[in-house]
This record gives sequence, structure tokens and C-alpha cells, in this order.
Amino acid sequence: MIHRQDARNRLAIIAGGGQLPHHVAAAAALAGEKPFVIALENEADGDWSAVDHVRLGAGNFAKLRALFKEKSIGRVVMSGSVSKRPDISDLRPTWRTFAKLPSILKKIASGGDNSVLTMVIDLIEAENVRVVAVQDIVPGLIARSGPIGQISPTKQDLPSIEAAMQAAIMLGKLDIGQGAVAVGGRVVALEGPEGTDAMLNRVRELRQAGRISASQKGVLVKLCKPQQDLRVDLPSIGLSTLKNVKAAGLAGIALEAGRSIVMEEQAIRQFADDEGLFVTGLDLDAFLTGYAP
Repeated sequence: MIHRQDARNRLAIIAGGGQLPHHVAAAAALAGEKPFVIALENEADGDWSAVDHVRLGAGNFAKLRALFKEKSIGRVVMSGSVSKRPDISDLRPTWRTFAKLPSILKKIASGGDNSVLTMVIDLIEAENVRVVAVQDIVPGLIARSGPIGQISPTKQDLPSIEAAMQAAIMLGKLDIGQGAVAVGGRVVALEGPEGTDAMLNRVRELRQAGRISASQKGVLVKLCKPQQDLRVDLPSIGLSTLKNVKAAGLAGIALEAGRSIVMEEQAIRQFADDEGLFVTGLDLDAFLTGYAP
């Protein structure tokens, strides 16, 4: 019998920044996989020395193709953040990708994150390698509907959740970001390419400057983009997100149930309960049906 790792079905993890790639690698190993990690240069965090890995530039398609063949890769999961798009000088195309170079350059220069990630998926799958979703590897990280911990949103939080949710939906349609912050039912910050933590730092600075009411809490909402490919870049939170929410003077986080990732759930639950914050999985349809302003 041919072992699945010998039949070009080995799993590769393309690792960007943050802790999510480490969670995925550990869960894959526990599931009996022998993951090969492709840690993106200047992006991937942490120590990968304990696993089979290589560091690779984000635009080095030629080496990526060679690795797929050398390591018998048949499946790829993409996880973690990418803060910087590759420069033109960083691109190392294969003959197959060379023909698509004008389109690649256009998307890198002006496309939104979803557009660029969809392009990357197409390039990978052109090599007969299947891109799979993080939730297929680590289903336990997916946000469930309802609160994590003992605290739930109050009636006073609902107008802010609704306002931030509508803003996040519109933001996602424009392929700009996945998150929004509302205070007192008014949107005060939208997530851009700088990411969630930088947006929350901006909210904290606005409060300190007196531009946001000190007497009203508010909420962070994170949703999938309406057109998003669910195999990549799901909204995610970790303990650091919740700590930044507290620093920004917010009451908590609402993120899309079933289509968002919660890392360090036990630590998040403990911190939320200790600090009087809520973290809740949001069922969009149920919320909109039940919400009455």
C-alpha cells in the first residue's frame, strides 16, 4: 500500500506572520500529517527549527514549484498575515507564471487583499496542488455562535454591533478590510491594510485625545468579506487582540461565527472574564432578524 505522504499528498503550510501558522502546524502533526512549512521571509514569526521547513521569498514561484515536486506536496494551507507585498525585483516566475506576469503585477500593485490571494491560489493550483482551508486542518479554531466566557453583550452594545457590522460588510465589498469599531452606535474606525491592532491603537489614541466619548464603550466587529474565498485569510483574533480592545476602552469583540478563527481560546476566556469584556460569535442572519433599534 502507498502511504499518503508518498503519493504527492503531503501537506505544506505557507506561513505568514502571527501565531496561527504554529497552531495549524501543531494540529496537523497531531492529526497524523507530516507538514512541510514554507515560512515567508520577513513575515513568518517564531522558531520553525523543530519542523521540516524552508524560508522563501513571497514572490519566488520558481522555487515554490520545485519544492512542491521535491517534497511531494499535494495540498497547501495558507495561514498567517502578510504585511508587505513582494517588490517586482522579488518575483521569480516559472514559465507557467511568466505568461501571467502582467496580470500578477497589476494585482500586486492595485488589487485588494482578496484579489491578490485569489491570484496566489490560482497559481498554486495550476501546479496540480490543492489549496485547502485552515478550518479543514484545525476545525476547533473556528468561532462558534454565542459568547466565549461568562459575559455577553448588553442591550447598550447592540447598536454599536449593528453599526460596526454594516460598516464591515461595506468595507469587505470594497476588498479593503474585515473589521470596524463603533462607539455609541457610531462608526469611529475602519480597518485598512495596517490591520486590526493598528486600528485599535488608533481608537485608543482618539480616546486619549478626547475625540471619542470617554463615557461610552463600543465594540470591535470582524467579518468575512462577502466575496471572500474561505480557504484564505479568515478573520482572526488572539489574546493580543483582546488586550488591545481593552486598551482602546471597548466593551468587547463580535466576530462572525463559523467563518472566523479564535486562537488561544482558553486564555481569551480567562482574560475576558477577569476584565469584564465580552467575546461573542455572531450569527449575522439571526442578529439582523432579532435586532430592533
